[in-house]
Parts: sequence; C-alpha cells; structure tokens
Amino acid sequence: MKTLKQMLAAKTRQLAVVAPSDSVFHALNVMAANDVGALLVLDGEQLVGVFSERDYARKIILQGKTSKETQVREIMSDKVAYVPPSASLDECRALMTEKHFRHLPVMEEDGTVVGLISIGDLVKETISSQQFLIAELERYIAS
Repeated sequence: MKTLKQMLAAKTRQLAVVAPSDSVFHALNVMAANDVGALLVLDGEQLVGVFSERDYARKIILQGKTSKETQVREIMSDKVAYVPPSASLDECRALMTEKHFRHLPVMEEDGTVVGLISIGDLVKETISSQQFLIAELERYIAS
C-alpha cells in the first residue's frame, strides 16, 4: 500500500483554498471549479479552518443565511485535526472515522500545508491495493 506521502505526490491538482474573509458564495464557486467537496481556509500561509459542503448545508441553508453575505470564517470548521506526511493511511482512516471527518489536511511540522486527503482518496487507494494483491495471488496460484 502507498504511503500518505506517495498518495499526495500522485495528486495532480493544486490545493483549493479560500481566505476566511471570502464570501461563502465565492467558496462554493471555488469548490465547483475544482470539483471538490471541501476547501482549506488559509489566512496567508496559516491553516485556520476547513470549509465543506456539510458546513454550507448545515450553517447557511438550515439557518436561513445567504451565501453572498456570509463570510467563510463564520461557518468554517475551525477546530481542525491534521496529520503529518509521515502518517500511515490506516492512521488517517482511523482519525477520520473517529472524528467523523471526510477531509483531512496534511501539514509539515513547521505548519506548512502540503495537502488535503478525502475519505474517497483512502477508499480508492484501499481498492487499488486490494486489486493488486488479488492479481498477485492469482498469478501465484496459476504458476
């Protein structure tokens, strides 16, 4: 199975980010343009939160707010768990399951954000790893 570092290196798209002062409407446009379900919220280079579709659904629509008049900082998740690039995929999966996260930032020790992984990324990697193992076992059995 790949390491988290290898999985991040294989991701080809640039990180999708917004500022805390951006409007929720702008954040939704960034999400749509990047075809992602969550954005990192950076104040300069510092991670200050994560904005997700879930935040929008629960904190804008259900509370009767408008996306054009509400800033990301008002509804983002600001208690952000993260992992270092050295974390195992099993550690990431366990943390995401325990905390009910679908997205997890990856940060270096110095606070530099190096990526964002989703539960979908982990599922794809697990399936890929299992398919490889099955093919290897089939080759072994056939020989």
